[in-house]
Amino acid sequence: MAKITWKMADGSEISAEIKDGLNLMEAATANNVPHIEGECGGCLSCATCHVFVDPEWYDRTGEVDEIEDTMLEMTDVEREDNSRLSCQIVASPELDGLVLYVPEPE
Repeated sequence: MAKITWKMADGSEISAEIKDGLNLMEAATANNVPHIEGECGGCLSCATCHVFVDPEWYDRTGEVDEIEDTMLEMTDVEREDNSRLSCQIVASPELDGLVLYVPEPE
């Protein structure tokens, strides 16, 4: 299990213990994290689970593949170097303490 923290633009945050193997879009929706919709259910056909990974953690969240890279160009909030689609990050003990910043749609 990994403790994941989502931080919102207004300064509020939600933390939860997430079961290994669950993607962080599913975890966010299960924990009512605002602005994480996951309209496509995690099949990489939308960008409604966009997050910014805390720079300290970015390298531990895995590689961005070509499809995710393309989808990140379609986010409501401008992409940054630490942007990821949370459906592509899978909970594991190595991510215990991970911090994700949730962009607020403009």
